Amino acid sequence: LSPSLSLSLPVSPSSPSCLTTSLHVSVQPVLQPLRLSLDKLRDVSSRLHKGLVQGLGKHSHHRAAVKMLPTFVRATPDGTEKGDFLWGGFGDDGSLRDIQTEFDQMVDKTSINPGVHIFEKMISGMYLGEIVRLLLLRLSEEKLLFKGQKSEVLQTPEIFQTKFISEIEEEDTGLDNARRILTQLDLQWDEADVRVVRLVCDTVSSRSARLCAAALATIANKMRLNRGLDRLQTTVGVDGTVYRKHPNFSEELQLTVRLLAPECSITFLVSEDGSGKGAAMVTAVAQRLALQSRLLDDSEEDEEEEEEDEETS
Repeated sequence: LSPSLSLSLPVSPSSPSCLTTSLHVSVQPVLQPLRLSLDKLRDVSSRLHKGLVQGLGKHSHHRAAVKMLPTFVRATPDGTEKGDFLWGGFGDDGSLRDIQTEFDQMVDKTSINPGVHIFEKMISGMYLGEIVRLLLLRLSEEKLLFKGQKSEVLQTPEIFQTKFISEIEEEDTGLDNARRILTQLDLQWDEADVRVVRLVCDTVSSRSARLCAAALATIANKMRLNRGLDRLQTTVGVDGTVYRKHPNFSEELQLTVRLLAPECSITFLVSEDGSGKGAAMVTAVAQRLALQSRLLDDSEEDEEEEEEDEETS
């Protein structure tokens, strides 16, 4: 991943970049709208910050882009914050329309709750597999995949599971996994198809990680400003199958957070609980341990000062 967050593909023999030049160039127009530059991510973060401020308002509208649970306590004098940030509805007001692709729109229209939770539908593991399916279907229709053969399988909603993305992007076994999955789906493929499918998976999962990072960086920066700090150190408890199982997601998310929030030093701890409560508990324990460590350091410093005073007297 380059500093500009442009797509940087590996160069190993199993890499998607080993596509034939003509095919690689041909698939780019379909995938390009899903690739977000660092400047675009900063722009998304800025919009999210506005929604965050609105959501924190005493009389915020019920359609605020970023909502807080009713128990939320606004920034107190000592800069502490308590509550849950609900950013799934970000974009419901049309603020993400410029980065919402036609595939995102199709996912939204066919969902059980069209028109809402736009941001969630662009990043959540519940929808990533379906986005990949729609991309593969389009590439097939444009005769860039599977020799342009019509496939009833690809026309079946949710047939491409999100877990397939993680399996296909495995560094050592990804291409073999892709061959196995395409065969299971009864698709007629060749080696170029396998690499295109892997490239599609990489593009979709990468966008998800970067958008998650933009949201997280926004909140971290807001906390830093609330506390009047030049640099924030905090711990984030993370949960979710995509973060835990995908081979590249966590690394790309953390790297993007560092690029978008360089003044924030964040430690990520993974919860195996399987619920948001588990992630919250992990974070709470980490914060308590950090506090105890600081208190211990302060106590040792005080003892050293007392000893120095005694020696001086």
